[in-house]
Amino acid sequence: MTPRRLMNSLFYFTIEDESMLAEAFAQLDQDVFAITYKVAGTDDVFVTTAETREAMDRHDVPYNLLAEEDAAKVAVYHTPLSREELGDYEDSIKALALAFRAIAAACVGINGETDLGFDLSSDGTKRYTYFTAPAGHTFIWRLFHDREEAETFLSKLTLGEKEAVEWARAIPLASSDELTSYH
Repeated sequence: MTPRRLMNSLFYFTIEDESMLAEAFAQLDQDVFAITYKVAGTDDVFVTTAETREAMDRHDVPYNLLAEEDAAKVAVYHTPLSREELGDYEDSIKALALAFRAIAAACVGINGETDLGFDLSSDGTKRYTYFTAPAGHTFIWRLFHDREEAETFLSKLTLGEKEAVEWARAIPLASSDELTSYH
């Protein structure tokens, strides 16, 4: 894996043929964690990390860059276990959040735990996703489209834990309306 950078970007792009991604990723070096996500509600827009984009460029994968998002604008709240297992994959988690046009993601536990703060209404399940760590745990993430939503949720989930509420209040963007447009 490449060394961490202080200022990473996430990239929106299109590609003529999606199958080219799978073919190209199979050819990448073993130390590259290449990942892209299709942006929800689109037919052909993807989001990826700087590491993946650099690997695609090295292997001459043809794509059309649409926009760049400052990764520092997308917030990630970890549990101690998710921080331990996913600390090196934070940009990938941020790209996953952007694929759902979310401004933040909070780890609510691992797959198999009984209380993950799920809202089982029809819209509630759309606010959750997962990311499987190379170490094996599948972490469940709650996605947020605005700062207020994050503060309310985490305040309830953690029973007002100061660190969690402060994290929510410090999310850089107020809402997903402030995300870069890729159109």
